[in-house]
Amino acid sequence: MPAQSSFLPLLRELVRTYQAFERHSAAHVLSLGLTPAQFDVIATLGNTAGMNPKQLGLKTLITKGTLTGVVDRLLAKGLVRRLPDPSDGRGQIVRLTPAGQRLFEQVFPAHGAHLHRVFERLSAQDAAQAERSLRILRTAFEQAAAEESTP
Repeated sequence: MPAQSSFLPLLRELVRTYQAFERHSAAHVLSLGLTPAQFDVIATLGNTAGMNPKQLGLKTLITKGTLTGVVDRLLAKGLVRRLPDPSDGRGQIVRLTPAGQRLFEQVFPAHGAHLHRVFERLSAQDAAQAERSLRILRTAFEQAAAEESTP
C-alpha cells in the first residue's frame, strides 16, 4: 500500500486531466449552441424512447435540481417533451422531440469527432495503458464504496 501522501500526485493529475477534458469538451459543446448539461441530456436521450427523471439523473450525473432546469430550458427550445409515465401514474418520461432527435444526430457525432482528434494523438499502447490504469482506479473506488456501504 502506498504511503498516505504518495497518492496526492496521482490525485492532482487525475483532477487536472479531468479539468482539461472538461474545458476542451465544454468549449466545443458551447460552439454547438448548447450548455454541457444540455448536451449531456440530449446525448443521453438520443435514440431512446425517453426516460424518467430519476433514470436521466443517474445516467447523466446531473443533480435533480439542476436537471429540472436543464429539461425546462430544452422544453422551451422545443427539443424535449414531458409525457406521462405509463408505468407510474404520477411520473413523467422525458423524450426528445423530432427536432431534438435531429439535433442529437448532428451534435453527437460532431462532438465525438472533436474528442477523437485528441485521443488519436495517443499511441495504441498509451491508450490501452491509460484505459487499464483508469479501470484499476475505478475498481478501487467501487470496492471502497461497496465496503463502506456494507454494515
